[in-house]
Amino acid sequence: MSKTTIRCAIYTRKSSDEGLDQAFNSLDAQHEACASYIASQRHEGWKLSKTRYDDGGISGGTLDRPAVQRLLEDIDAGRIQMVVVYKIDRLTRSLTDFARLVERLDAANCSFVSVTQAFNTSTSMGRLTLNVLLSFAQFEREVTAERIRDKITASKKKGLWMGGVCPLGYDKHPDTQERTLVVNEGEAQTVRKLFEAYDTLGCLKAVELETRHLGLVSRKQEYSTGRVAGGKPFSRGQVYYILRNPLYLGQIRHKDKTYPGRHQAIISEDLWERVQQKLTLASQRKRGKTENQQASQSVLSGKLFDETGARLTPSYTAKGQRRHRYYVSNRLMTGVKDFFRLAVVRPGAGKADCRYGRGSSGNACFAHDAVQRS
Repeated sequence: MSKTTIRCAIYTRKSSDEGLDQAFNSLDAQHEACASYIASQRHEGWKLSKTRYDDGGISGGTLDRPAVQRLLEDIDAGRIQMVVVYKIDRLTRSLTDFARLVERLDAANCSFVSVTQAFNTSTSMGRLTLNVLLSFAQFEREVTAERIRDKITASKKKGLWMGGVCPLGYDKHPDTQERTLVVNEGEAQTVRKLFEAYDTLGCLKAVELETRHLGLVSRKQEYSTGRVAGGKPFSRGQVYYILRNPLYLGQIRHKDKTYPGRHQAIISEDLWERVQQKLTLASQRKRGKTENQQASQSVLSGKLFDETGARLTPSYTAKGQRRHRYYVSNRLMTGVKDFFRLAVVRPGAGKADCRYGRGSSGNACFAHDAVQRS
């Protein structure tokens, strides 16, 4: 009597991408061991699937992995009856994810085995043992994450640069053993001009216009994928981020605290204090017109919002002796192409007439009623 064929899939995973470019890497070693185990169970009807399910450089803390998703789709379609892994933690390190996986495998009449750990999810004792093992795997993962966070905190307290994209004005130290930054003098001049411009003008919008007049642009970044970013005029948000970054004062920020850094400061402490004081005062200053002017001219200000929840801003256009008032979405004023809601103020009406239109900054078409210039 012939055995029923059990189609087996091998799943392999490696947390980091280190060494994956080698001719025979960790994923290949896991696959070879699992393939040998499946071959030893040939008498039970086990047959290896030709499709490989490999996740390289992906953590086991989540199921949002390409190979896992393809494997689950094939299991749901009935193409796989057995999942073979080198170790249980290759499949998942989360006890919650493991419980969901077992439930999904059971629904599809599929089981999984570990080559180096004699577990079988088809028995209650096997599931108990697996739950205990995964509890320790999850504990190890959480302890490792805590150690990494503690290491980052300790390193920043010592003023070390912990990596990432270098900010404008700095480059990585040429010595890879030195975890600090060195000043890029060309970009440092741009940073100084930004601080000096705000110290003089006291307005982010004015600084943004001044940078465009001076031809200042952000750092151009070229990524390994071929994507190019930066190399464009500064926005107000970018200017504000630079002005608030204590890195330029020679400090390292970690969460809500700052520590003396090992890198050289670009601006002086006096300039930093003046700029920070002006930014704080500007953030506390009331925007727009006075309360009486708002009451007489923009009665609906702060009460109208578009379909995305963005506040509608009062505006107007004039032709001869007539002034046409309307409320327009801030997305339109900032140049975002999208639908916007327009509120037209009718003379003597108790409410606004809200309409929709499409446009971008400087390009809007809509109907409105005329309001006599006061």
